[in-house]
Amino acid sequence: MRKEKIIFLSAEDIRNLVSMKEAIDAVESAFLQLSYGKAVVPMRTTINIQEKDATSLIMPAYLPEENQISLKLINLYNQNPEKGLPLAYSLVILADGETGKPLAVMDGGSLTAIRTGAASGVATKYLAREDSSVAAVFGAGVQGRTQLEALCNVRDIKKAYVFDISKEKAKNFAEEMGKKLSIPVYVADSYSVLQEVDILSTATTSKEPVFSPEFIRPGTHINAVGSYKPSGREIPEEIVSKAKLVVDHRESCLEEAGDILIPIKKGLFDESHIFAEIGEIIAREKPARENREEITFFKSVGNAVQDLVTAKIAYEKALRTSTGFTITL
Repeated sequence: MRKEKIIFLSAEDIRNLVSMKEAIDAVESAFLQLSYGKAVVPMRTTINIQEKDATSLIMPAYLPEENQISLKLINLYNQNPEKGLPLAYSLVILADGETGKPLAVMDGGSLTAIRTGAASGVATKYLAREDSSVAAVFGAGVQGRTQLEALCNVRDIKKAYVFDISKEKAKNFAEEMGKKLSIPVYVADSYSVLQEVDILSTATTSKEPVFSPEFIRPGTHINAVGSYKPSGREIPEEIVSKAKLVVDHRESCLEEAGDILIPIKKGLFDESHIFAEIGEIIAREKPARENREEITFFKSVGNAVQDLVTAKIAYEKALRTSTGFTITL
């Protein structure tokens, strides 16, 4: 019997193999395929493990243009950080679309962080004002880091602020990301700094809005990527109601995005308030930012096509550079 060999890639491998610029370009293409029916993406399966305050997500995708299949398993345990453990553990499997042969197994945590940052990078590229120069990030974790990195890839960010309930984590974030991105990063001591912010990304586990609406000035662009359940939200409903609302995927957001579903349930707006999918903006089927004063809001619950295209970059570069190690099935 023929022995199949697959590559295993660690978190460090992924970080070394996939640049943020490459991920942004790949995710932009993936969103275009998603919005125009060129992707096969079943709704993800969610297993709620209530007694452990945990959620398990299973996310498959097939992209005919890439001729590949992917499957991600991600387990999110909210009490893990208190135990000194990561909030999430994840694996991604990549397979050949022609034969179904498994090609690679890789760390899903680092890949998820990169592709989620890349999604905000794509949205910011199209929706933020061209002269945006001040950024803010809510959440000083791994996701917050890739959010800020992505913003700096698509706009000339001069300085940034970080918000986190842990001042120590925020301080570490500011020092690390300031050095990495060569910009001053400040630990925010008040919501009032949002009045000078052009681009804001939220990457938290909060179930309630993380700031008050009065601090957001006209012309701000917002990315919200932390909340992925109907019962949780990061953005005040007053902002969502008046913003130009763009989503990664309509069906998914109307199933899972509390930032949208909670205001709908309150009767503040209906489904038609979703202006576009980001793929429609990329294709220029719908206009992006139309004036300097409008608030633009990108809501993402994450889509498996992002995992697939990012995993493909990692796999192909691993082959070229002999990165990772080989497993025989």
